[in-house]
Amino acid sequence: VEEANGVQSSKDFLSKMTIAYKEARETHYWLRLLRDAGYLDEKSAVSILADCEELLRLLGKIKITTRSRLQAKPPE
Repeated sequence: VEEANGVQSSKDFLSKMTIAYKEARETHYWLRLLRDAGYLDEKSAVSILADCEELLRLLGKIKITTRSRLQAKPPE
């Protein structure tokens, strides 16, 4: 996400947000594995997973909004 702050175009921004979303999905996977393997207690896991899911929703909405704006924009 930090890289997306310095992009040169909306397409580049969308690309960076897509990468951030994919990385967050992977993080969610690993957090579930840590919980299931007992490395995270249930209370901590629930809290961290909820935070991760909120980030996924935010990144997903950013992607949708950016994609919509790009499609609505006349070709350059």
